[in-house]
Amino acid sequence: MDLPKNPPSRRTVVAALAAAPLAAPTPAWALAEAAPAASGDIPGATIQLWPDAAPGAPATLPTPKIEQRSKEAGVNDRWVTGVARPGLTVRRPARANGAAVLLIPGGGYGFIAWDNEGEEQARWLNKLGVTCFILSYRLPAEGWANRALVPLQDAQRAVRLIRARAGDHGVDPKRVAVLGFSAGGHLAGSLATRHAEPCYAPVDAADDLSARPDLAGLIYPVVTLAEPFTHEGSRDNLLGTPSGDAQRRDASVERRVTADTPPVFLVHASDDETVPIANSLALYQALLAAKRPAELHAFDQGGHGFGTRLPDSAPASVWPRLFAAYAARQRVFPTTG
Repeated sequence: MDLPKNPPSRRTVVAALAAAPLAAPTPAWALAEAAPAASGDIPGATIQLWPDAAPGAPATLPTPKIEQRSKEAGVNDRWVTGVARPGLTVRRPARANGAAVLLIPGGGYGFIAWDNEGEEQARWLNKLGVTCFILSYRLPAEGWANRALVPLQDAQRAVRLIRARAGDHGVDPKRVAVLGFSAGGHLAGSLATRHAEPCYAPVDAADDLSARPDLAGLIYPVVTLAEPFTHEGSRDNLLGTPSGDAQRRDASVERRVTADTPPVFLVHASDDETVPIANSLALYQALLAAKRPAELHAFDQGGHGFGTRLPDSAPASVWPRLFAAYAARQRVFPTTG
């Protein structure tokens, strides 16, 4: 997603209300009929990632803010900035099947597209019995020290906390997937390839657990920060300007694939003018070269940032069903039939 040049004012974020029970199941890939009321708040049970201040905290923490971009009554489309205390918002299904997904919305590392790539994804996953954890991660350009590692610190810590508290949420710690979108796809891909990299000092027993996801789904992801087809906004927000060639290569997901990279599911549209499909192609080639399990779905239309908002007539609208099938084959989601 492109960042706004002159973002309008935003309201203060308040995380409060618990998730409500879901209605009767509908097709997993269908967008829920109506979003919660556009109150400007982010509801849900939030788990704070860090017991004290997050690593590299500035003297003055960023101010939590939200921009409600939806013009339609009863429909949320919120952009979050100023993440001072990163956390997990839990979305529980009516009947949990043990699978968990860490949802990482995009926003070019400059904001978090909370509803399109967070809440709306949790709805269809909840209908499959999957417990979801939406990650509110720190934005690297908001004053944090060691900015290039800030989102990865939060993502690693999130997976460890999901496993540490698996019993509290009816989750199998061996069936934890990550699903990331756009720049959130870069973060999910970084987590998949750099899960064992020490990037913060351990704070409690949860940090003894693995941060490796059992499956990574990357939807129209930013992958490279080194090649000319990168998304420059994501690169500059993560690394700062100027950034050196070595730093860009180090943060490029396609260059970090190892024998321990989990199975990866990729979706991209060839008419994506924001994050070119060459990003997914580069990662897919790297995964094949490393003989890692991978599945790529390339669609001729869809653009960027479509989430689950495409009409049924658009071929790319089936990607959630394809992801669920792949997760079942990888034994992260339960098999049906």
